[in-house]
Amino acid sequence: MMNKPMPLYPGARVALLSASEPIEEAVLTAAVDSVRIMGLQPVVFPSCSHIHGYLAGSDFARAEDLQRAFADDSIDGILCMQGGYGAQRIVDRLDWESIADHPKFFGGHGDVTALHIQLNQKCHMATWHIPMPATEWCKEVDIFTLASLRRALFSGAPGPVYNPEEMVLRCVAKGTARGQLTGGNLAAVVSTLGTPWEIDTRHKILFLEESETEPCRVDRMLLQLKQAGKLTDCAGVLLGRFAPCEQQSQTYISPEDMFKELLLDECKPVIAGLACGHGMPTLSLPLGLNILMDATSTTLTILE
Repeated sequence: MMNKPMPLYPGARVALLSASEPIEEAVLTAAVDSVRIMGLQPVVFPSCSHIHGYLAGSDFARAEDLQRAFADDSIDGILCMQGGYGAQRIVDRLDWESIADHPKFFGGHGDVTALHIQLNQKCHMATWHIPMPATEWCKEVDIFTLASLRRALFSGAPGPVYNPEEMVLRCVAKGTARGQLTGGNLAAVVSTLGTPWEIDTRHKILFLEESETEPCRVDRMLLQLKQAGKLTDCAGVLLGRFAPCEQQSQTYISPEDMFKELLLDECKPVIAGLACGHGMPTLSLPLGLNILMDATSTTLTILE
């Protein structure tokens, strides 16, 4: 059974940490301010100011921050400040049984997908795919993104999920499916394959998004998921934002056609165009909770 941690509340103490890349000092200040503006009390952990090459401190230090944040009963929730690369490097350094004993709100996206998957699978803890303080909160957040984020932080209420009016959901393959939502960033999901930390998509709704990646690389990663049986195992596929790479070749298969070529023969319902992923406006989504997707009518509903 999935454990759904309590939502946050105004004045809640939230741990701010980076499980991946280092944060620039100026960005850190703005990000911490944005958490206060949201009505939360930030508790800044050391990884927010550590630099170890392209990582926010050593693997040991980043893992220690996350472990300590979960163990500290005075901390109500955990916000990953930004993604990038590095979260997969700490999954084998964490005491997942101890973390499972201290369920609390956990949010982030991108590279943080590696942690979402383990919190869902090993700890049976629901988590939130949300924009992050150092990448989105510290910027001018649009009304749609802010409303969805506040719902995730402070209520987590079930019900329908809507795109912004100007962004239309598209049916790639008709049908309906119900199951736990899993996944996140495509590259991070693929990085788990063949490891003890491999994503389990059986009977689940697989959500995928990617940022500024050449179409051929997206194709390769989707193909790897397909050949690993992850698309056969899942109940349905939900495709979020696939931000185009600036340096695209003149000839390439469009993401829509790519999805059709690789997904239609799986005979699973597929919805594309969900406003969720890198960039704004973006939805906040619960990972580990059950959702109902009707690809025929392009509707989504959080069931719990």
